[in-house]
Amino acid sequence: MNLIRRLLQYLAHEHGRLAPVWLRVCNPSNHEYAKYLRRWGGLYSVGENTTITKGAVFTDPGYVRIGSNCGISVATFIGHDGSIRVLNNAYGVRLDAVGKIDIRDNSFIGYGAIVMPGVTIGPNSVVGAGTVVTKDVPPNTVVGVASTRRLMSTDELVERKLTRARTYPWYPLIEQRVGDFDAAIEPELLRQRIATFYAAEPAIAHP
Repeated sequence: MNLIRRLLQYLAHEHGRLAPVWLRVCNPSNHEYAKYLRRWGGLYSVGENTTITKGAVFTDPGYVRIGSNCGISVATFIGHDGSIRVLNNAYGVRLDAVGKIDIRDNSFIGYGAIVMPGVTIGPNSVVGAGTVVTKDVPPNTVVGVASTRRLMSTDELVERKLTRARTYPWYPLIEQRVGDFDAAIEPELLRQRIATFYAAEPAIAHP
């Protein structure tokens, strides 16, 4: 059995293969899982001595950067606005709403937290369990569950998103896109978004 476990770990870490089997059979530690995701999870980057709990969800991993000595619980990180398809069809517009999620060093994200696109979690910060994070968290800050309140009308939401979408360098591609996912331009969209999000900071190479 130990030989099988070692083989599964080798295949997962070195070749990115049989990861679901490795997770089920070997039940790796959160450190080991973070190490695997650093290489094979598609995240922009993951720092050293960071733990990621199995069950954490990254809808758009390429937009997510996680610093060193961070703790990621079973939380959800959303890199795009899922309402865009509905609003595009309802209003006859071409919206795009995506954003990076940048978790700086020594931060902890609690169980059930949801981090929305365009958010930076400052260093040495704690996001409490169940918190919905919709704006930047300053350094050295603890945030808890947000209260519920009316934000704006749907018309205002669409206008705000359209105004913002038109500022994106990749918006000409959005205007050309067929439907909500166009395989022909999606790779270039991803490339331009990541290049814009981290323009001044070259990607960190990992072995």
